[in-house]
Amino acid sequence: MADRRKEKWSLSQEAFDGLLASMDPDRDHAGQIYQEIRDHLIRMFVWRGCSQAEEYADETINRVARKLAGGEQFSELPTYFFGVGRMLLKEFHKEQERDRRALQELPHEKRAAPEDSTELELRIGCLEECLRKQPEAARETILAYYQGNKRDKIENRKRLASRLNLSVNTLRMQALRLREKLESCVLNCVGRSGL
Repeated sequence: MADRRKEKWSLSQEAFDGLLASMDPDRDHAGQIYQEIRDHLIRMFVWRGCSQAEEYADETINRVARKLAGGEQFSELPTYFFGVGRMLLKEFHKEQERDRRALQELPHEKRAAPEDSTELELRIGCLEECLRKQPEAARETILAYYQGNKRDKIENRKRLASRLNLSVNTLRMQALRLREKLESCVLNCVGRSGL
């Protein structure tokens, strides 16, 4: 049976540069606009009960960047971001409802924690193995990138970008690419174990 899921589109450096250029010709000012839009999107997702607000904000940005890379033009780009974000929220709530219904339909004795301790330990072991395979600088960067909660995480990322002599946007792109590599590695590792 064919996999009907859409192939995930990854934000390339070229698409990201195009996104920034569409916000403002001055790259620094475009970076500020980008960060403000992202922060507003995160708050919107948090206020609407989305547990993965940062991931959904990034997916919103990716979708808009993909449209721009495909040649579409928008007169009110910030407004378009929030329209895409609202559509993504609808998808999130539909998915939540679908999961809730599926869980309710399971016979009571088959209900279990989403991940038992064996599976969780396996995933953690795979993540550690995948991290060890990365160059030391990349490993340190990704671990530092995800340190902290909410506001602390944002401040940590600014300090990390400064320490690495990168813009926050460039750091985000590097972290996104590394995270995708790690996710793929962990899935392969878990798949080899037969789970």
